Amino acid sequence: MNRIDESTVTRTELVKPGMCGPNSLFMGEVGDWTWDTVSALCGTNAFDARNAAGDPTYLSFYYFHVRGSRDLHVNALTFGDELEVTSRLFGFGSESVLALHRIGRDGGRAGELDPDRFYAFDDPGCIYVETFNRWISRSAPGSNEGLVKSSPVDFRHEHLPELPGAYSPRRVYGHARSTGTFLARKPDDPITFTADYPVEPSRDLNGVGLLYFASYFSIADWVLLRFWRHRGFSVADFLGRVVLDQRLCYLGNANADSVLRVSLECWPAPENENEEIVNLVMEDRGRTIAVSTLRVLRRGETDGDT
Repeated sequence: MNRIDESTVTRTELVKPGMCGPNSLFMGEVGDWTWDTVSALCGTNAFDARNAAGDPTYLSFYYFHVRGSRDLHVNALTFGDELEVTSRLFGFGSESVLALHRIGRDGGRAGELDPDRFYAFDDPGCIYVETFNRWISRSAPGSNEGLVKSSPVDFRHEHLPELPGAYSPRRVYGHARSTGTFLARKPDDPITFTADYPVEPSRDLNGVGLLYFASYFSIADWVLLRFWRHRGFSVADFLGRVVLDQRLCYLGNANADSVLRVSLECWPAPENENEEIVNLVMEDRGRTIAVSTLRVLRRGETDGDT
């Protein structure tokens, strides 16, 4: 990892088996890059942070936005791909931090990261990832409910630039939190589907017993696969999908014995009959813990399209 300035780092990464595939492994890798960047630039060890009381505090993910293209998307990454990654932090006070990651598979894309160019999303050779993180601690030992804000004593943020107000995620995730979708307005007549997902302690928890942030992506995919099978699509269709855009807002965590109710709505995208808009709401005993909205392309039906 190379430091460019007080808010920006670059890195060259080789895609290895443990960070790719039709699963959440790459999301987990990007999450680690956020923690690495905060550790390098903000004076605290995000992997062993402590609050004023000496209790562990975690840089939890509150909002995650991934945008790709037909040319380069998360599921297209495979063994041996060389990635140029630029990561830049923006200050949101003592309790939060925002990270932008621009990820290119071809050389020459590392370096300065300007918000205007990032949010233009105009390079099909890049994956764009935005994460908004909050420092949290447990309010009760052994419980993943009622997590509270709690910053490390050595977290420095004053030197970080401010993100231009037009790009602040607060309005976006605030809308998702209040309405259950990232869509400005849900279209009429959705296809609906509901599934119950038992949290799997052998797979879904991280090293401190919380429901791992990347597991939320896996749970969304688990439901999407069952929804596609329900409609007669094959596993090959699912594996060939292109996720062009996915937003996820984390509103809570869940315990190891929870059973999550996931409600899905789906609409065809107006500009492409092979592209769909999917909205998912995850609940734990009536308590919403996540909202996610995706744009998904069925690649198998669009090979050769422009």
